[in-house]
Amino acid sequence: MPRWKALPEELDPQVREFASQLRRLVDRSGLSLAAVADRTGYSKTSWERYLGGRLLAPKGAIVALAEVTGTNPIHLTTMWELAERAWSRAEMRHDLTMEQIRISQARAALGEFGPAPGGGGPQTPVPQRTAEPLPTAPRPSGLGVPVAEPGAGRRVPSQGPGRGPGGPGTGGRRRLMMFVAGVVGALLVIAAAVLLTDLGGGDDKAAPKPSVTPTTSAPSLPAGVKCVRDSCTGQDPEVMGCGGAFAKTVASAKIGAALVQVRYSQTCQSAWARIQQAAPGDKVTISAGTTPGGSGTVDADKEAYTKMLAVDGPGSAKACATLVSGKKGCTVRQ
Repeated sequence: MPRWKALPEELDPQVREFASQLRRLVDRSGLSLAAVADRTGYSKTSWERYLGGRLLAPKGAIVALAEVTGTNPIHLTTMWELAERAWSRAEMRHDLTMEQIRISQARAALGEFGPAPGGGGPQTPVPQRTAEPLPTAPRPSGLGVPVAEPGAGRRVPSQGPGRGPGGPGTGGRRRLMMFVAGVVGALLVIAAAVLLTDLGGGDDKAAPKPSVTPTTSAPSLPAGVKCVRDSCTGQDPEVMGCGGAFAKTVASAKIGAALVQVRYSQTCQSAWARIQQAAPGDKVTISAGTTPGGSGTVDADKEAYTKMLAVDGPGSAKACATLVSGKKGCTVRQ
């Protein structure tokens, strides 16, 4: 029976190649997944996801694996960067596909009702009215024969903007005068305000300037780390990149055959509990003072860990275990 299951068919070729390379490194080292988990600081369950193509390993896990297997970390992290870009592109395509599906479902639910009333039909063009010719105005002549006025029968051009009965340019001059009057009025108001300010008390103290509260920017996080403090609460430490090289064991206890630990990440300002060498059904919890956190239950892997809990420091968290054998216990700070 082969050691590894087939990688998912929908994996990007770059991600598939990277996962295959990780498998070859583990095979060449001769280590079991439990040994890899113990030496890298990432759980066995997480390594199963990384090597199975279900989750892209964080950069910290890759660096730790390189150290464990004696591999050049530069070459391995280069492959990880290419796989990480391919993984991001695949997530974007997935999000776009889901958005298109939701739009199609919404359209199907609403139905096609056609164009809105009054906005889609053809419009009848309105004919332009032309000026009628002026009637011929006769004027007396010396011979007693009516003579038409010069220009009779020509069409009168329509009056353009600003050309009223007062002659061309009358509207423009009126607007200019109104503008000048407005400017003069505004200047008078400003002058009056300045004068009243000067007369209103040179002894008064100047109005205090509003205080400006400095803005603080979020701390920059290392590559692969996706949360800090409160945003980490309830999150998986391996998925958010807080484990591995960014975590350390700050408290532990031996309860029966099980090893219970508090894992703390200064970078993420959070802690979580981990139990190893345990039996299926054993349970571990994390808490900080009176603030309870999550819990984890051991399965066939003989280990489990909880979600993260934001804490004030490495000594604030406590991990407790309840074994199926009935034994209970909590960690003590190292």
